[in-house]
Amino acid sequence: MVKPKLQTLVNIINFNLLIIMINYFFWRKLLENFNSTDEGDIVFRDVILLALTGFISMVILLLPFVNPPTEEESATTPPGNVIVELFWDDKRDVDIDLWVQAPDDIPVGYSNKGGLFFNLLRDDLGIYKDNSPVNYEVSYSRGISNGTYIANLHLYREDTSPFKPIIAEMLVSVVDPDTDKRKQILKTSKKLEVIGEEITVFQFKLDRKGNLDKNSINNNYVMLRSGNKDAEEFAIDNE
Repeated sequence: MVKPKLQTLVNIINFNLLIIMINYFFWRKLLENFNSTDEGDIVFRDVILLALTGFISMVILLLPFVNPPTEEESATTPPGNVIVELFWDDKRDVDIDLWVQAPDDIPVGYSNKGGLFFNLLRDDLGIYKDNSPVNYEVSYSRGISNGTYIANLHLYREDTSPFKPIIAEMLVSVVDPDTDKRKQILKTSKKLEVIGEEITVFQFKLDRKGNLDKNSINNNYVMLRSGNKDAEEFAIDNE
């Protein structure tokens, strides 16, 4: 939608420039017949000034239409209230898995993509069978539960042997349920070196409004990837 409007603006500008040039040569030729040089110069300047004023006014009026906001641009924000995102080197064919757990919920990751609250929206395998240009995983929650959240990383597959350590970045954001405003509450980078290793990046507490208890933040290890069955039984028993 943007390109046709931009082309229209370019065409209008070119048209105005053409009109200015035509006026310039026309009045220049006409003024050569004037006996009074001063009078001719005044008329010539007035005409050029009017033409330039019209040209500038036209450009200013058309500027808001050059790049209007589109619905597609605002649709890139992941859904949900608690959003956990994982990024790593786009040029590395490394598979890193994101695992998350909400209060009183089961662990959610590549082998269990949905729980009571969290869902894994994207499971990225690295470059393998991936047409997108980024290495990225994201999980999001439906609503905000009061209690402790856990976010883990698991280095599933390497790309070279011997393996070269890779940096993974994790971001945690919260969308206020009342205002729908999103804010980032946690961010860190981790160096992953051991294939098959799972680490806890964040443990943190939220209330139902999404307020972070800063004193609760830690990275004490809690197994999520291998604890699905036990966690599921715990969630069923507490229903």
